[in-house]
Amino acid sequence: MTESEGVIQYRLDYRPGDLPAAVDLQPLFDAFARCRVRGLIGQDPARYEGLAFGNISLRAPSGFVISGTQTGGRSALRADDLAWVEAFNADGNRLSASGPARPSSEAMTHGQIYRELPAVNAVIHVHSPLIWQHARALDLPLTADSAGYGTPAMAREMRRLLRAPGHGDQGLIAMGGHEDGVVAFAADMGGAEELLFAALTDAARLHATTAT
Repeated sequence: MTESEGVIQYRLDYRPGDLPAAVDLQPLFDAFARCRVRGLIGQDPARYEGLAFGNISLRAPSGFVISGTQTGGRSALRADDLAWVEAFNADGNRLSASGPARPSSEAMTHGQIYRELPAVNAVIHVHSPLIWQHARALDLPLTADSAGYGTPAMAREMRRLLRAPGHGDQGLIAMGGHEDGVVAFAADMGGAEELLFAALTDAARLHATTAT
């Protein structure tokens, strides 16, 4: 883990405001709660220097709605914990957002997935040591170890992997340079959750096999 873990890396143009009215936020709130129960999103004094981890988003008619920075430790998300990312420029390392909260440090990663895959409407970024450590055995695409979280390099890695031949409109990507980082994305929040929880089950099975 780097000293900057959990800190926004991009240049942020933020103004307080409202969230887009057309987005049904309940699937986001429900998925956050289920990921919290499994320890995939949260806050633990024994992990990552006690900083909160994980974030979650939904596509909006323009841009996307994402959990705010350092909200992974909330017992439940509320609308006041969300941000509306309206535009971003990965190469310029800039992001524009409004809403009640400032966006997560991984907002550019979410944005790059939405940009590359128009059929994707939900993204979940979690920290799972089990999935991350077994990423190759699970045949998950991996970003380069040199790409830090929330950086233009990570956005470029997402673009590279999502444009690879044979890549579909849903999946999981493990973040090689971001300890325990895994991203799930699908057409809806339920689909992203299913992929994530299935991978967690498979990783636990692999771990049990190698531990005996």
